[in-house]
Amino acid sequence: MRNIIFIFFFLINGYAFSQKVKILDKKTGKIVRNVTVYNEALTINLSSDNNGFVDVSEFDENEKIIFSHISYALLKVNKSRLLKQKFIVNLTNQSEQLDEVVLSVFKKAEKTNRIAEQIAVVSARDIQKRSPQTSADLLATIPGIKVQKSQFGGGSPVIRGMESNRILLVVDGVRMNNAIYRKGHLQSSITVAPNMLDKTEVVFGPSSVVYGSDALGGVIHYYTKTPKLSEEKEVKSQLFSRFSSVNQETTTNVSAELSFSNWASFTSISYSDFGDLKTGSNRNHGFDDWGKVFYYSKNVNGNYGENPTKNSDPEILRNTGYNQTDVLQKFFVPLSENTDLKVNLQYSTSSDVPRFDRLTELSDETDVSDLKFAEWYYGPQDRLLISSQLLINPNKNWLEKGTVTVAYQNIGESRIQRKFGSLDRSYREETVNVFSVNGDFSISLTEDKKRAISYGFEFAYNDVASNSYGKTLNIVNGEIDGFSDDFKVQSRYPDGGSNYMSSAVYIDYRQDVSPKSTLNSGIRFTNTNLNATWIDETFIVLPDNDINANYSAVTATIGYVYRPNKDWQLNSVISSGFRSPNIDDVGRVREKSGNVTVPNIDVKPEFAYNAEVGVQKYFNDKKFRLGATFFYTLLDSYIIRDEFTINGSNQIEFDGELGNVVANQNRGNAYITGYTANYLGKISNTWNTSGFITYTKGRTYDTEEPMSSIPPLFGQFGLNYKKNKIELGADLRFNSKKDIEDFNFREGIDNHDLTPIVDANATSDVDKYYGTPNWMTFGVNGSYLLNDKFSVQARLSNLFDEHYIEFASGVSAPGRNLSVSFVANF
Repeated sequence: MRNIIFIFFFLINGYAFSQKVKILDKKTGKIVRNVTVYNEALTINLSSDNNGFVDVSEFDENEKIIFSHISYALLKVNKSRLLKQKFIVNLTNQSEQLDEVVLSVFKKAEKTNRIAEQIAVVSARDIQKRSPQTSADLLATIPGIKVQKSQFGGGSPVIRGMESNRILLVVDGVRMNNAIYRKGHLQSSITVAPNMLDKTEVVFGPSSVVYGSDALGGVIHYYTKTPKLSEEKEVKSQLFSRFSSVNQETTTNVSAELSFSNWASFTSISYSDFGDLKTGSNRNHGFDDWGKVFYYSKNVNGNYGENPTKNSDPEILRNTGYNQTDVLQKFFVPLSENTDLKVNLQYSTSSDVPRFDRLTELSDETDVSDLKFAEWYYGPQDRLLISSQLLINPNKNWLEKGTVTVAYQNIGESRIQRKFGSLDRSYREETVNVFSVNGDFSISLTEDKKRAISYGFEFAYNDVASNSYGKTLNIVNGEIDGFSDDFKVQSRYPDGGSNYMSSAVYIDYRQDVSPKSTLNSGIRFTNTNLNATWIDETFIVLPDNDINANYSAVTATIGYVYRPNKDWQLNSVISSGFRSPNIDDVGRVREKSGNVTVPNIDVKPEFAYNAEVGVQKYFNDKKFRLGATFFYTLLDSYIIRDEFTINGSNQIEFDGELGNVVANQNRGNAYITGYTANYLGKISNTWNTSGFITYTKGRTYDTEEPMSSIPPLFGQFGLNYKKNKIELGADLRFNSKKDIEDFNFREGIDNHDLTPIVDANATSDVDKYYGTPNWMTFGVNGSYLLNDKFSVQARLSNLFDEHYIEFASGVSAPGRNLSVSFVANF
């Protein structure tokens, strides 16, 4: 009996006097040292040790314990609850209020109340709720971003009236922009599957101080999911499956996370199969045939058809289907107490992607059956990324923390085309190898971290190979039986090879001038070097077949944040940016709408000077936010595609036809201005809402023409209800009309010739075309949590089956669509 009493007394004392709590980083699973632990009465004040432990036996059973660390959000928890949590506390960088922590602005964690730039953050939970088919569809839901599509297997984001090579895409700290990112429309944003993303951050406006060339309109930073450590071995897996009615889409994503005390792994494989898209039937815009496909080409997947085929249902957009596979493998390994290693492997590939807008192009506008191209498609879009990221936290006077990222990328693109009435098929293939290394470091100059410096460097080398050739089809009994002949084809880029190198250093300084204000400033020096060689002169003879171009630029930014009280925040930013001409600017050859773009080795960098002001008003203890940002950007020496002459001629032969010569050239000054107004937050414990309106205007000062890629007024409003296991929502999207007078006709990027025709006999484009009609769609969604492991979600988009086409797009938007998703966690 005495022994039983002794054991009971020992257990009671062990519980009372050795109640050690282990404090971990919620994101990584690593221990957190020097966490201040205290009660509300401030009678107890402790600190976690070097192993992340703190003994809480001094606290009363029902007392509230507060965990505080300067790098994490404040956490309050009752002691009785710690037992249910197995005496483990997870600290997070995310605030429960609307002051999110973002990484992209300074390449380190910083709260939005210290950042002057306009930013947007989409979390993994938001991504799952919105359930986008591609990452381009995800970007289209972010306030201030418009997305253009030339084919369904694409998506070119527009930020503040700029797109493609004026927008910087980044994934896990590695820039995706390469030497052949073109001016016009790009589909690179879809090569990261939405289900692999932990979050997406968008920085609006020139961000060239931290990111260098290309970041004129803004930066889109994809962050993929990262595994975290666990003291005990853990294996987590997830299955995501979705079906969409509008294009018979099926998407399956499987992922697995392995967590151990000294390493962790995350694997994700996603496969999507998209069928032909069905457009909306309700034509409130009044144009009965606009966007319909009456004839299409069956020359896909190795088939052969001598003539166009009549479409049995013109509202089904033939040749829009494709499939895509994305793979992510990431390892997280703590090398030492202050050093971590991330190894990141990403691979994305697709089937052939039909270029829908070219496959519906007519040789004769009066005859809907007279299609120009029998074949026009992109070969598989291949993207390989291998990177290693060293995260160091020495906490020294000269370096508090930093990240060094070394990466290799291999990008493969190809374009295949053949015209009706011809058996000659042309191939143009490009491969880009990118080697990069960048380091980003930070120092706190004071113990309270109110003054800090960030600094870093970047080096990137692009090697571009461009190959082209032609094959003549051999047709036997109406089927393709190999090839009968070869012929020469003009390469898209320099056939002798080309390379593009950039190197840069930068420094940022941040200071809380007072408890109510923060100053941000920075400066960057960037140098770029370009080399290109042309060999074949069968089609184009240049003044110089070997070129070298070297450019340097200094860019700077200064931002000021003023917080007069806890409910108001005022931002102001003055910044500069630049974009150095890449291989595409200098050396591309291609044809569109009778215009042939030829190389121009005299293109120089373009610069942007930006001023913006923003205001944020918070309500209900920062649970609701209302804000607006106004900006004005001046472009100097802007690059535009315009009429050109080569060897004294303004016409040139391309793929057997004579076309007008155009080339990228520098012009004088232009401006882009506009605003985004938005709101976000909770109405009550069960209701929340969000919405935005974006307006943009851009004109050239020298020619007084509209700038390309300027979308009309657009916006979105949403309302959501959540209680217990059920969540319901509704959203309204709208787009105002873009008048034909506001299109840029010179470059062709706005695709004014794809808008409705109002007078086929008119002699001018202004009188012939209508512009983009206004539209509005309504959608509803809902999800239900069956239990801790299973959930279902449904979304009904474009409820009233409206027909519309996004500005500058070559393919109609989806009609009424029912999307059903299923998620299982194990």
